[in-house]
Amino acid sequence: MKRPEPINEEIELKNNVYIESDTDLKGVITYVNDYFAEISRYTKEELVGQPHSIVRHPDMPKILFRILWDRIQNGHNFVAAVKNLAKDGRYYWVFTDFEILKDDNGHATGYKASRKKISKHVTDVLDPIYKKLVEVEKEGGMEASEKYLTDFLESHGDDITVDNMLEEIHRLY
Repeated sequence: MKRPEPINEEIELKNNVYIESDTDLKGVITYVNDYFAEISRYTKEELVGQPHSIVRHPDMPKILFRILWDRIQNGHNFVAAVKNLAKDGRYYWVFTDFEILKDDNGHATGYKASRKKISKHVTDVLDPIYKKLVEVEKEGGMEASEKYLTDFLESHGDDITVDNMLEEIHRLY
C-alpha cells in the first residue's frame, strides 16, 4: 500500500474516546476498533494484516520505536506520545499505552495498544524534540539519535528517563 504524502493539517480527536488495536508479536495488525478506522481514514479491512507502521508519521524518530519494541518485547509497558499519519495525509497525536496479550499458559501472543487524545501542551513540547531526533538520525543513525535523547533527558534532570519522560514534561513545562 502506498504511503500518503503528509500534509500539515491535524485531525482533532474526541476526548475520552480510545483508538484501539491489537497486533501479533511482529507488529502486524490483527484488530482495530471503529474509532481507529475513523481517525486513520483506513477501513478495518485495509488495516488488518498490515504492519502497524502503516500509520507511522515521518516526523516520528525511529529511536522511539526501537525503545518501545525493546521495552514491550521484554515484558515491560511503555507509554508513548506518537504522531500518526492518516490515509489522507493529515496527522493526529496520541498518548499510547501498551499491554502484552498472553495465552492461557502466560506466553506472549501479541500486543494491545490503547490511544487517546494528548494535550496540545505536550505536543508543543515534543514536536521540536522529535524533529531534532529525526534530523540527528538522518545525519548519524539511530545510535546518534539515542545519544542525543539520553543527553537531552539528562540535561533536564537526573531522574528523567525515556520511561518517565511524558510525566516529567507535564511537571517541568
